[in-house]
Formats: sequence, structure tokens, C-alpha cells
Amino acid sequence: QEIVLAPPLLETSDATTERKLDLSAAKYDASVKKTHADLISSDHHDMYVAFKWSSLVTARAVSAFLQASADLAAAVDSPNVQKNLKESSSIESVISTKSNGHPSPFVIPSFVRMSYVSEENNKVAKWRMHGDFFHPAAWEVCKDSFDMTWIPDSLSSSGGVNGYCYADGISKEDCGQWWVFMAEEQMSTTPEVFASELTPPLVQGGSNFVWMLTENHRRSIVEKRVCEHVTVESERKTTCLEDPQAVMPLGDLESFFINYMPNSALGKKHETGRRPGYTVEEKREADRQKVRDRKQLKGQEDIEKALFDYTIYPAALFHKDATLKAARDTDKVLSKTSAKEEASEGIATVKSSYYDVTIIKPREATLGWCQNLARRGLCALFADYLRESNDARCHEACGMKKYWTPLQES
Repeated sequence: QEIVLAPPLLETSDATTERKLDLSAAKYDASVKKTHADLISSDHHDMYVAFKWSSLVTARAVSAFLQASADLAAAVDSPNVQKNLKESSSIESVISTKSNGHPSPFVIPSFVRMSYVSEENNKVAKWRMHGDFFHPAAWEVCKDSFDMTWIPDSLSSSGGVNGYCYADGISKEDCGQWWVFMAEEQMSTTPEVFASELTPPLVQGGSNFVWMLTENHRRSIVEKRVCEHVTVESERKTTCLEDPQAVMPLGDLESFFINYMPNSALGKKHETGRRPGYTVEEKREADRQKVRDRKQLKGQEDIEKALFDYTIYPAALFHKDATLKAARDTDKVLSKTSAKEEASEGIATVKSSYYDVTIIKPREATLGWCQNLARRGLCALFADYLRESNDARCHEACGMKKYWTPLQES
């Protein structure tokens, strides 16, 4: 981390050379790497990729990271920030510039490691219908590890950071995309969990084993570290930049899944209290005890373990859970504002056209085509067409439809 970030030496003096570090605003420049004389300064267009030797980082992942970074930068530069802040609901997260010049929240596209696992493994019994016979699965996150948020104006068109939602001075209504917002830290197994404690991830909720930064990200993080070093603890919250937060675009989620080639990590148990979903651990244990008390799974220990003992999280299930979380959050917001009184349970206003289907009403072929297109990373690769044309058929699959699909009136 320190080699990539290359912050200035934070000691006040060096005993051998008697050099003193001047951190005054006039002298300090985050663009100049000062950790070691051999490190050169960086241009604003540089990016950094850090990964464990056994991780497979592809050109697709790099391209997706740059597209997501440009999308978030477009949201920061939007002329509609103040308007969006006033009109924002609980499903939205508006990125604004604080008085100290920093974006808030400070978000960085991040990654999740995946390993391939055979479906014939009994540990994936409850997810049998969520993938092929040989599919990628994560072990450091679960469905409780993340929330969903809509970031207005977070679409960048071709040619760098060019906000599509407000191009040519015309602001488009309900323009932006859905993002996976990591609410928990990723919980690795031993011995990596202890390595993460020794050197914590750069980004909250991000992977400690695969991460990328743009030059702007690097400079912001270095400025934050220097600020924390020279500022009194009581003033750090208002003076310094916030901790960077991990996000992933829903429409290009699979591009942020990194293949960790050895799948030995899948056979290990997490440390007690250090497994994904740790924020709802007590609720999960209470639900498990309730099932035991009712003797609902008496003599069926395998099923109880599959339901409550965390093992792995298939990539297809991650995409499904993220989509449904966003759709349900939107449904709750719209249900409160609608005049109709709906039942407390079930969907009231909007649904996911792909996942909320019944046997009576099967999916249209176009929905499957769009879903396949999204999972292969084509929402970002063909962003020019999918974002800027009038063809909106795949907007929901690509995470660009804020209010999903209205329920058909019966």
C-alpha cells in the first residue's frame, strides 16, 4: 500500500540527515511522491492495480473500473447537485462537494474475490438453482454485507468524464444508475483475516487483496492521511476527507468479481464473530433458535447448516439479491408516497421484471437477453449505445432504471 500511495515521510525529523518535513499547505503537494527518491511523480491520467499473485485481473476489470470511476466523477461534477440534495429520498445518495473541496461521500469502485466451485458440493444445496454446474462464488461477503443506493447523474458518456445526464445543458429526469454500497468489511478466512487487521483495506468494504486506484483517488487518500497526521483528533472529522467507501455498479457487477484461482479458501471456516453478515449475527442466531424451538428441522441437520451456517455466496445469487434489494427499497418509498393503502406484506408498486416472475407469466425473451448482456459486461463495453440511444429495453438490467417496472393492474 505504501509503495502505491507514496505519502510523504511523516516523521518530523530524520536522525541521520536531520531533514525536516514541511507539511504546510504552501509547500506540500500530494502529486509528488515523496516516500522514496526512486519513485517518480504521476500524471493525472495514471491508475494503479494491486492484486495478490493468484488473482486473475483482466482487461475487462480494468476497463470497468475506469468506466465506474468516470461515472462517479460525472456525478460529482453535476450542476444538479443542490437540486438533487433537496429532492433526494432514502434510496438516493447524492455526491456533493463539501466546503473543504472534498466529495461526500468519497466513493471508490471496489472488488470481490470469487473462486469456482462445483455444484455437486453439498454446501451449496440451497443455491442449486442460482448457477450452472460450475460457477463462481464469494466467501468474504453475503447478502447482509451490502445495501443499494441510486446515485443521480452517475453516467459518463464517451471521451472521458462527460456527464451524459446533463449533456448540452439539458438535464435528463431520473438519470443515473444503481450502485452496490458495501455496508460491512469483507471477512476473509485465516490467516488473511489477521493480515487484514495488521494492514487494513484502503477502502471501507473493499477487498484487501484486489484493488485499484486512479491518480485522483491516490492523491485524495494521501491528503487525508497527511491531514489526519497534522490535525488535532477533535477537528479531523470536519477538516479531513471522509474514509473512502467501496461501491460497485449494479449494471456491471460481474466485472468487479475477481477470479481467485486457488479455491482452497472455500473449505475454511471463518473465525467466530468474523464472518460475513456480522452486523446481523444476533438476529440470525435468534432465527436459528426459533427454528430449533419449533422443531421445524428436527433430524435435518444438513438443511439447518445450509440455511444458517455461512459457507459461500454464488455470483448469480449476489446479482439477484442486489437487484431485488434495490427494487424492494424503491417499492417501499413509492408505497409511502402513493395514495393507495396497500397490504403490509408483498410488493405494492414496482418490481424487477426479470426476477419477479411467476410460472403463469414466464419471462419474455428480451429480458433474458438483456440479463445475459449485463452479466457479460456489455452494459459498460457498449455504454455509448445503451446509454445514449433511445433503446431503453435493457436499462433495467444495466441498472439505469430508477423506478423499475410498475406492477400491472389486475
